Amino acid sequence: MERAGAKSKAALGFLTVLEYPSFGLFGGYLVLNTAGRPLEFHCTAPVKPNRAQEILYGPTLEPFLYGEQIGQTLVAKAKTEPLLVCTDRPPALALRDHIQVPVALVLPDDADEGSESRVAEPHLGGWDSAAQAADPRLPALELVWRIDAAHGGTPLVGFQLGRNRLAVAEANQDDCRLVSERIAQLAESFDLAEPFGRIREAIEEARQGGQPD
Repeated sequence: MERAGAKSKAALGFLTVLEYPSFGLFGGYLVLNTAGRPLEFHCTAPVKPNRAQEILYGPTLEPFLYGEQIGQTLVAKAKTEPLLVCTDRPPALALRDHIQVPVALVLPDDADEGSESRVAEPHLGGWDSAAQAADPRLPALELVWRIDAAHGGTPLVGFQLGRNRLAVAEANQDDCRLVSERIAQLAESFDLAEPFGRIREAIEEARQGGQPD
């Protein structure tokens, strides 16, 4: 749902969640402009589910905690609505159900499609070479593949966009095109994995100082 007062900018959001066994989950959300400079940063107090929640939520607990309880709260705090929210934690893709902005998982360069994935059709949701030829501003998706997540996790659709390997939930596979349209000019120059290191360091500083935002 679009938030009243949110300012749309050429910005990217980055969401991650860190787990500390003694404390619980800490979420961090960093908004950068397209030059990679910070516009906003927010982090949560520790979130730790109780035993009743672990039992009752079962396998849906992590998507609830990462996507709804942590992710949605952090994005709602931000004053800037980004073009895209990136995450490095698969359960956080559940955030997409609560915001209008596409949410993409940033995969490591050595992500192994292996036995848990299979190659999908070379075009998806009407995205094909003909569409790209009709509008040369749109980058061609270099590779699209289906990822069947281990342990019954949400199936993903992965794709290569410039220097970045990304994935979206299969239920939101149309976001492959939306993401590509929105960050076409950044795909080659922007390392979408790098900002998560900044967030982890900032969360650690906030945790040690006991002053989460």
